[in-house]
Amino acid sequence: MKIKNILISQPAPSETEKSPYRDLAEKYNLKMDFYKFFKIEGIVGKDFRLDRVNIADYNAVIFTSRHAVDHYFRISKEVRFDVPDTMKYFCISEAIALYLQKYVQYRKRKIFHGKQTFPELMDIILKHKEDKFLLPCSDIHNQDIFDLLKKEEVRYAKAVIYKTVDVDLKTEIDINKYDMLVLFSPSGVKSLFNNYPDFQQGEKIIAGFGSTTALAIKESGLTISINAPTKSCPSMAMAIEEFLKKLAKKK
Repeated sequence: MKIKNILISQPAPSETEKSPYRDLAEKYNLKMDFYKFFKIEGIVGKDFRLDRVNIADYNAVIFTSRHAVDHYFRISKEVRFDVPDTMKYFCISEAIALYLQKYVQYRKRKIFHGKQTFPELMDIILKHKEDKFLLPCSDIHNQDIFDLLKKEEVRYAKAVIYKTVDVDLKTEIDINKYDMLVLFSPSGVKSLFNNYPDFQQGEKIIAGFGSTTALAIKESGLTISINAPTKSCPSMAMAIEEFLKKLAKKK
């Protein structure tokens, strides 16, 4: 098996951005194409109101992505909710907590964050069970998060404030020319099959980032060969390189 052409289902890094994928491509003489499999669209204020979720009823917000941050502040503005200085923010990672600086003054707000996973963040949330939490999310989301909140009897509400929309891959991409497909979310898996309903994996290597992506890949009948993050490979680029090294040793 020879890996030469890889499709990364993410936007291409900028020319000035240092990219581990670019380094990987040069080191192993790979052709890497980048193409986002879906786009994010915000739910408009009038449609959001139909869900009967009143943002003002909640004094804490849980953020699991940057999209959630952007659309929470967008929808707050659309429904004319002035986010108070007393609002608490619980972020799944430090990177998302720092991203909040786009909208709030970091030091003046109550911002908490986990390391990378929701169970880690839950340990912090449970120390604030007296609060009422709002969890902004997409129309496609990880149900495990809500199950865990319910199990721990956390007072929360789900607020669907943005949605994932498939992009047209068929006119842009010859999916059959790639030796490896790299997927980063269940939405990417869904878009793959919506665009190519007769897709057959064959000898293609499938890589998936995160447990929910891996589950979506398996439930779609595909075999996943590269899974990240792991302790030895916290990034997808590292996981791909580890796979390539093992592949080379078999020759």
